[in-house]
Amino acid sequence: MGNTTNNTRAQESTNAIERLYITMRHLFNRGFYKPTGVSGESLKNALLQLRPEIYGSIAEEKAELSGLIYVLERLPKGIEQCRFINLTSDEGYSKSHFVPIVPPKRRRNCYRIDDEQMNIEITRGRSDIYDILTHLTFLFIESEKICKRVLIEDTDRTIRDWSKLEEAVNKDELSLAEREVAVIHTANILGRSFIEIMEVHEQFATEEQPDRFLEIVYWLGKLAIEEEITGNKRAITFSSLLRERLGHHIHGERWADTIKETLRKNGLLHRPIHIISANMHSVMNTLFAKNALKKEFSGKESLKIYEALSSSLNEELRAKVTVVAKKNGMIAIDDFSGTNIDVQLFDTAKMSADACGYALPKGIKEEEKPVIFVMDYAFGEQAYETIDELLKPYKEPGKEPVFLNVASISVMGKAGILEGGKGDLMIPSAHIFEGTADNYPFKNELCADDFKGHGLKVFEGTMVTVLGTSLQNKDVLEFFHQSTWNVVGLEMEGVHYQKAIQSASKIRKSIQDNVKVRYAYYASDNPLETGSTLASGGLGTTGVKPTYLITEKILEQIFNS
Repeated sequence: MGNTTNNTRAQESTNAIERLYITMRHLFNRGFYKPTGVSGESLKNALLQLRPEIYGSIAEEKAELSGLIYVLERLPKGIEQCRFINLTSDEGYSKSHFVPIVPPKRRRNCYRIDDEQMNIEITRGRSDIYDILTHLTFLFIESEKICKRVLIEDTDRTIRDWSKLEEAVNKDELSLAEREVAVIHTANILGRSFIEIMEVHEQFATEEQPDRFLEIVYWLGKLAIEEEITGNKRAITFSSLLRERLGHHIHGERWADTIKETLRKNGLLHRPIHIISANMHSVMNTLFAKNALKKEFSGKESLKIYEALSSSLNEELRAKVTVVAKKNGMIAIDDFSGTNIDVQLFDTAKMSADACGYALPKGIKEEEKPVIFVMDYAFGEQAYETIDELLKPYKEPGKEPVFLNVASISVMGKAGILEGGKGDLMIPSAHIFEGTADNYPFKNELCADDFKGHGLKVFEGTMVTVLGTSLQNKDVLEFFHQSTWNVVGLEMEGVHYQKAIQSASKIRKSIQDNVKVRYAYYASDNPLETGSTLASGGLGTTGVKPTYLITEKILEQIFNS
């Protein structure tokens, strides 16, 4: 009986995810919506039915604190004060007097236009829109909870806790005693304990805004109360330019053209190219750190060096490795296309034996020495846009198109794991796309045996590419995990990378059809374990070992191929 209930919950949750996406697409085509209107309610109901793990107690009366922290780290500072939120394309705000606000955990430019309006620039495709709308819907649900708790039914009056919070927020500075009194009132409003609210208050506090959390709660409630009393509704709009441009690969094309132009200028266009989607430090550090930091880490194992480089305090060490890398054939391409994807090119022909920790087999001709191309992480559907554009031939005016000699494509990154814990590894044999029957099997050059004996668990199987990290739901994941799909984890880009690779190699024939592919992920969270979701915090140094282990295996294969 229990299994039937789980399956029913999984089906309901799957339906809720589908409804969310259909509604979001409809709203985008329409151009605007009001969170308390019919469409906004439909988004909220779908999210409440889904009850994603990351948003914990979203469906309960009390406030969801971990979810609130997670969401506000991914939205621009001050968004809770804005009645109007406008999603735009890159429309030239960077050339105005407005200073971009970049959320700590999402690379996107946002602009506070005035007291009531926030513009958010979308340059990374639909996944970015889904991400923002889901986070905003969560915020609206939380703000309505506050309104319901503080507004006395059938009146325009609010409870005493609310007026006390308002008094505290309107003061220039609070003494410790005043702050603790305000936190007591806030805890009552949110249905949480004093100690819980104190902890969150400390997490949000900054030097300029020591009471930022109190202000966030106040503004979330204030806009919902005003909407209820005065009818001044909040609204989300999509600019006409964004609606016109979305799906046209404008930023991806600009990004790919810059890279191919850089390859041409440096005489690398015809050389074998190994593409790696990774972070901007692990490949460079794996190639050069050991020799660059001989003095500092004499006799120390590589992991100690990598852990030291991962610390935000060691800026000097990182700079030293970068200097050595640039002297040995690294070209850094900072992104100006709007994709927010930086790139590093490593010319193996320029790597000296005493600088680089890897060597090519003897007797390789200069023109056959590979170029390692590292691109920063794409975001969801953006992976298709960028790789699809990159794998197209290079076209110079008046000349024959030049087909890139792509020898391999490797993708490494963080993912949610369904068995095991943070830091464990997942090696996929296929990607399946959530909510569809689309599946992409492939021959992975990496296998579980490559990673045995390093103290980490390794799982081989299928990976699900999900539509958004914040929509994960236990019932759907349990279904995937226990079904014959043999799912080991979930992430956001795999299907999109593989779709672009298959269309370039098998259909368009712009790269060789036996191009080698490598996929490996390490666990950032386990959404099936309460307290282990993404909202439970970062990996800290747990991520260092798997990151570099995967990087080493990819580089070993490239240098020995």
